[in-house]
Amino acid sequence: MGLTGMALSTISIATGAVMYWAVTAQGHGFRYSTVGVILMVVGAIGFAASAVIFSTSRRPAGSRHHSYDREVTDAQGRSTAVHEEVH
Repeated sequence: MGLTGMALSTISIATGAVMYWAVTAQGHGFRYSTVGVILMVVGAIGFAASAVIFSTSRRPAGSRHHSYDREVTDAQGRSTAVHEEVH
């Protein structure tokens, strides 16, 4: 969801606001203003959920990169220093 969900939720909120405050016509059996309120509420809930998912899915920059230094000894007794970087 993340950023895409936040963008779609923002569009939903904006569309609902236009339908609520700018559209004065009524459909057959329903009001556009009611649909606008529903879009704004659903958009706000979607935005909050997307923001939570986006914030919990991000890791701190320092935890992605680790480096290890160690000494390896082969079967003949020769030792070699090894430097490993894990991304």
